Amino acid sequence: MSLSLTTGARAFLILVLTAVTVVSLRARPIAPAELRRRLPRCVAGLACFGLGIALFVRSTLGLPPWDVLHTGLAEIFDLPVGLVVNLVGLVVLLLWIPLRERPGLGTVLNTLEIGFVLDLSLNLLPTPKLFATRWLFALGGLVIIAAGSGLYIGSGLGPGPRDGVMMGLRRFGLSVRAARTVIELATMAIGFVLGGNVGLGTALFMFGIGPLVQIALRHLSLPPLVDPQSKPDQSGDQTGHQPEASAATRV
Repeated sequence: MSLSLTTGARAFLILVLTAVTVVSLRARPIAPAELRRRLPRCVAGLACFGLGIALFVRSTLGLPPWDVLHTGLAEIFDLPVGLVVNLVGLVVLLLWIPLRERPGLGTVLNTLEIGFVLDLSLNLLPTPKLFATRWLFALGGLVIIAAGSGLYIGSGLGPGPRDGVMMGLRRFGLSVRAARTVIELATMAIGFVLGGNVGLGTALFMFGIGPLVQIALRHLSLPPLVDPQSKPDQSGDQTGHQPEASAATRV
C-alpha cells in the first residue's frame, strides 16, 4: 500500500473517531480533574499494548489470537499491520450499535493508538536471531501487555472495541468467558488460514495473560467512574462494566 493511501486511511480513521469522541463525551461527560488523572494512564497502557504486540511479532514464535488475524489480513491486503489493527478495531466498533454498547474515550483511543504504536515499534525493533532472545521478546511482550492492561482497563475510560462486543453479547445469554473463547478461537483460526503466525508464543499469551493482568489490575486500577445514568449493580460497580471480566481478553 502506498504511503499516500496509508496516510489517507489513517486520516479517515482519525476523522471518524474524533466524531465518536465528541458524541461519547457529550453522552458521558468526565470531570476535568478525573480526565487529567485517568487519561495519562490510559494512553500509557495502550502504548504498552502496541509495544508488547510488536515484541511478539519480532519474536516470530506466534502471536496473540487477534493479532494472528491482523497479520494474516496485513499479508493478504499488503497493509501495515498496525493500520489493520486500527481498521479492524473500527469495524468491530460498528458491532456495538446493534449490541447497544456505549463507547468511552478509552474505546476511541484504543482503536487509534495501539496500531500506531505497533507500526512505530516494528520500525524500531530488530528481529532477533538467537532462540533465547526470541523468547525474551515474547516474555517481555507478555509482561508489557499485562502492565498495559492494568493501566488501560484500570483507568476506567471505556473498554476496547473487541472487549465491548464480548460484554455486549451478555444480552444474548452468553457469559463473557464463553463469548471471549468463541471469538478468539474463531479469529485465530481465520488468521491462521490467512497466513497469520500461530505458535508457542500464542499458547504463552493465552495461558499467561489472564493471571498477569489480574495482578496488574490489583495494583494499577483506579476506582470506577460513576455514571449518573446507570444504577449500581450487585457488585457496586456503577459503570456497568467489570474490569476483571476483561482481564484475559485483548482489549
